[in-house]
Amino acid sequence: MLACRSLDVLPRPGAAPLIRAADAEFAPRRLHALIGPSGCGKTTLLKGLLGILPTRGEILLRGQPAPDRDTLLREVAFAPQFSIAHGKLSVAEALAAALRLYRENHDKTLVAARLPALLALVGLAERADTLVEKLSGGQLRRLGLALELATEPACLLCDEVTSGLDPRSEDQILAVLRRLVAEQDRTVLCVIHNLAKLEQFDVVTVVYEGAVVFQGSLPALLAHFGIADALTLYDRLAEHPVEEWLARRPPDGSPTPTADYPPPHPVPAAGVASQILTLLARRWRLFTRDRGTLALTAAITFGFPCLVVIFALGGLPQLRGLELQPSGGILEQLQAQADFRRDAADTATLVSGLILFQVILVCLMGSNNGAREIAAERALYEKERMAGLRPAAYASAKLLWVALLGAAQGLWMTVFVKLLCAFPGAWLPQLAVLGAVGASMSVVCLGISALLTSPERSSLLSIYLVGFQLPLSGVVLALPDALVWGVRPFIATYWGWSGYLTAMRDSRFYDAVALLDPGWLASALIALAVLGAHALLGAALVFHGLRGQRWP
Repeated sequence: MLACRSLDVLPRPGAAPLIRAADAEFAPRRLHALIGPSGCGKTTLLKGLLGILPTRGEILLRGQPAPDRDTLLREVAFAPQFSIAHGKLSVAEALAAALRLYRENHDKTLVAARLPALLALVGLAERADTLVEKLSGGQLRRLGLALELATEPACLLCDEVTSGLDPRSEDQILAVLRRLVAEQDRTVLCVIHNLAKLEQFDVVTVVYEGAVVFQGSLPALLAHFGIADALTLYDRLAEHPVEEWLARRPPDGSPTPTADYPPPHPVPAAGVASQILTLLARRWRLFTRDRGTLALTAAITFGFPCLVVIFALGGLPQLRGLELQPSGGILEQLQAQADFRRDAADTATLVSGLILFQVILVCLMGSNNGAREIAAERALYEKERMAGLRPAAYASAKLLWVALLGAAQGLWMTVFVKLLCAFPGAWLPQLAVLGAVGASMSVVCLGISALLTSPERSSLLSIYLVGFQLPLSGVVLALPDALVWGVRPFIATYWGWSGYLTAMRDSRFYDAVALLDPGWLASALIALAVLGAHALLGAALVFHGLRGQRWP
């Protein structure tokens, strides 16, 4: 079913191979064991067969060279050692989402029919409503198998799915694998450490020091290595260098006839629009179910605007008194008075500071929205992409989610502060500017998250990005003239502050700030255009970061 010829597996292009000139054939409708001492290259060989690591040599599917990785992955699935699924979903919800993501026809009737069959196959029917985070180790492994079977693969590669389990759980997993072979004509290759279980496998493949040194049945293995018990195999391997074992390897048998291969039946993946809807529905469910994340988001969404109002309370009488004066001749008369200039300067500082404070807090909310969104589930994304998730669908769903959340937070900040602080200015441009600040910063931080595999590093870099916004905006501290237009186009806080302030152009607030000579101020329309460019840059980073493999 699956084979390799003279296969080298490399950690990266151009590096020395970890697996050297591997020849192996995994016949169809067989349960294969892949064994070897720790660190010998078992998982590396699997990753080479799947294209996770770069390779040289041939990979064959159904006796023919695999034309490309996508063709291979339509019929070959990968079950990692630990189940990759969202802990806040129930078993049934996680599996139903997989069925909708990976299948072209994902209507409720089909999912309702397929779901109980898969749960029964892996022995999780009684745990359908249990949250994934509540499952035992053995149950998690069985869920991982069910998630991979959603694509109906002809061949399943399992990486240590029985490791670390108690004997009963291990036997349950092996029983599931045997049913896949006996009842569904699948080919299963399983990395296993417990050599006492080899009698349950049809074919055993031995890897030693980066080379495949044997492939055959358990009786043939015992005879070839001259041992009475498989438990002594590793001691026997250590008696000779790998080159000698390769020289002793028996010649491969004749290849499996083509007629013996099961007919191909790959399941077409769902369309981009369908996958986006499924991902958004899953994200909403996770958002509302994760109390910690929900509480944090609610706290900053409603708490940050309260901070602005608290800092504004001391200056509200001064602000409202200045606002009562209409623009016109009175202003020119009062400008000559030293006390007015002093009051106007104080008011300008307060107004400018409150606007900038709002923008910085909206940026912080955007950082919280996007910084961990992809990096924290990168392994899940890479796994789901192998099963048929389209990168464009995943990127679009994430962009929609964080942009809408950031925009909503910016809109709420505007409404709350304007109503309580009586800030003048047109509602529409101010709503648009702060909403755009929230959306663009969320998307930019999402782009950082797509480029990194560590959520901690992504969060730290996003916080630094927001932290440098304040001094580099030039609003509080004047920048050297040589740096102003080299830095300003990338600073969201400047455009948010300027766009919001210019919406007050017909008020005393704007006149007071203008007395401080802030220089050129962008209109709300220009600010929206620049913030839109920021969002486009962030989206480009997201699509770029999701194109390449970045396994954590």
